[in-house]
Amino acid sequence: MVKHVIKRDGRVVDFNNQKIVSAILKAMDVTESGQDIVLAAKIADIISKIDRDGMSVEEIQDCVEMELMKSPRKEVAQKYIAYRNKRNIARKAKTNEIFQTIIDAQVNDITRENANMNADTPAGMMMKFASEATKSYVDECLLSGDVSSAVANNYIHIHDKDYYPTKSLTCIQHPLDKILEFGLKAGHGESRPAKRIETASVLACISMETVQNEMHGGQAIPAFDFYLAPFVRKTYEEEIDKVSALTNTDYSELKTAKIDDYLKRDLTGLQGKDRAIQHAVNQTVSRVHQSMEAFVHNMNTIHSRGGNQVVFSSINYGTDTSAEGRCIIREILNTTYEGVGNGSTAIFPIQIWKKKRGVSYLPEDPNYDLYKFACKVSARRFFPNFLNLDATYNQDDAWKPDDPKRYEHEVATMGCRTRVYGNKFGPKTSIGRGNLSFTTINIVKLALEAMNEEPEKNARIQKFFLKLDWALEIAAKQLNERYNFQKTALKKQFPLLMNGLWLGSEKLDENDPIESVMNQGTLSIGFIGLAECLIALVGKHHGESEEAQELGLRIISHMAEKINGFAETYQHNFTFLGTPAEGLAGRFTKRDKKTFGVIPGITDKDYYTNSSHVPVYYHCTPEHKAKIEGPYHKYENAGHIFYVEIDGDATHNPEAIMQIVDLMDKYDIGYGSVNHNRNRCLDCGFENAENDLHECPHCHGHHIDTLQRITGYLVGTTNRWNSGKLAELKDRIIHK
Repeated sequence: MVKHVIKRDGRVVDFNNQKIVSAILKAMDVTESGQDIVLAAKIADIISKIDRDGMSVEEIQDCVEMELMKSPRKEVAQKYIAYRNKRNIARKAKTNEIFQTIIDAQVNDITRENANMNADTPAGMMMKFASEATKSYVDECLLSGDVSSAVANNYIHIHDKDYYPTKSLTCIQHPLDKILEFGLKAGHGESRPAKRIETASVLACISMETVQNEMHGGQAIPAFDFYLAPFVRKTYEEEIDKVSALTNTDYSELKTAKIDDYLKRDLTGLQGKDRAIQHAVNQTVSRVHQSMEAFVHNMNTIHSRGGNQVVFSSINYGTDTSAEGRCIIREILNTTYEGVGNGSTAIFPIQIWKKKRGVSYLPEDPNYDLYKFACKVSARRFFPNFLNLDATYNQDDAWKPDDPKRYEHEVATMGCRTRVYGNKFGPKTSIGRGNLSFTTINIVKLALEAMNEEPEKNARIQKFFLKLDWALEIAAKQLNERYNFQKTALKKQFPLLMNGLWLGSEKLDENDPIESVMNQGTLSIGFIGLAECLIALVGKHHGESEEAQELGLRIISHMAEKINGFAETYQHNFTFLGTPAEGLAGRFTKRDKKTFGVIPGITDKDYYTNSSHVPVYYHCTPEHKAKIEGPYHKYENAGHIFYVEIDGDATHNPEAIMQIVDLMDKYDIGYGSVNHNRNRCLDCGFENAENDLHECPHCHGHHIDTLQRITGYLVGTTNRWNSGKLAELKDRIIHK
């Protein structure tokens, strides 16, 4: 007796002979003789008695064809076969249509899913072909039935689903000191440990570029200043040797001289040792600056993936108060301020200033001068963003101001917002760890369903929370299933990542599964559309209503509590993310609009508002925005970001940036950035901040675009943005 049916997507369901009867009757309907329910039931009964515990859908359909061909109703078999073929063609047609849009280099949301990727190039096309084909395989073969249904019905979205079969992890904060001290070995290539600043900066690039090919997310360096600082001193010592050789004088004792700060100064009037020291300092600063230029240039030009993709790279810095660390900070800021090429803003790495009282924020702090400079650079180049180490949830009692490795107790972030810090299975640190995978819940759809089912507000909210709990359970189950798939990967599949970069991986042998160290990472459940969700539940979003704000915080705190509980249930580092939706912001909306129609304030645009932000079209002051969004950050422990849009040319107004950072400090905001106007000539790369620029003053070209931030990172041209993000960009207003 047949007990189970194996569906095309891999699900196993109970055998139901009524489905066979129904399919046969549909085929009979289009014949002259019409239906014969007795014959249909007889065929279904014959198939049900086959001595097999389980049969695939295809096998059952083959049996139906055979039985129909044996029966007096052979014409039904022909109709059944024709219907079956039509269904198969329909399934393939969708994929074929997608492939054709890629071949034709059409501008649509499929080819513009990732704004950092040029899907029109041959390598980009190849990646899109592979991506779209792989997603279908995942849906049909790797997802369990209820998860597949939740995805298909727009309740959840699995991020980087095309990388699912590769077992790759999302991202990592590189312990760059290991690479610099012991060298790099990955696949066929290896390098010796660094001895000078030039080599150190190149190894920093190679580390991120190599691991980008072993992961599906971003790469970051958590303490750029601390890691590179020792090589400033080594470079200085090398320059002292050069002075000694040049002057035929032994200045070796000057190698240990105390340097208060590495600043270029005129040598006029200096003699003997003073002149030797200053000359060595001047040369050191020049070499550090050139190394930072090379680092930024490489991170913006070397493609680590198909589609002309450079690394999704980020660097964290700002808290090294040593003269050498300050030199690294100053020169990466100088390089960023100057720009690349013809003065263009560097898209990568995303730079993150670590703001901390006593170190890098207040006038009496040792790095306050560099903080002011960082704000000036951000006013011109968008970067650095600002990470608030003083936020209550970013502090660590283990941090000590005199600890040379205090950076190990400082949270670091990916530029897009991803945060990994707390750890139930190892040390509390960002270093050598990252996210494993993440999945986003469409809380707007849950609210829309509750709105349709319950006209009374309190009942509607109660219904929403029931639906939310279900969605959270499904998302957690899916992430656990993906974890169980990922953990079977072997160390040798990740030649550099699992060769000492990932926390604990140095203990693994080549053929060991990564399961024993993988749990150092995090599984994240995210969400978008809190504003639209609240409009569906109470009629207003959290920026315009205290009632909505109270409900918003209730929803987000409830989600955080449930997700923390999953950490105990599944024994993984489950975390909660304010999703940086790019393609997803429009994808959820488009499908919900088909289901629910156009609803004012909810589905009447082409996007949902990112995470817990107030809508981009909502007029408010920066302080009001900070006051509303700040309380959500402590719950979103996998990542969050606070944006402010300011008007005009910010280049001459770094105080505006400092005021935003002050708001972050006041309202316990963890991470934030400032957007402003920046024109970019697509012909020559020239930039300025004029309003309504139509002709480039440098090359007189007319291909002018506005440099914009999309989900934490910059994009050199909005030509690669999808329709949802373009619609959001159009709606953005200035906060004033």
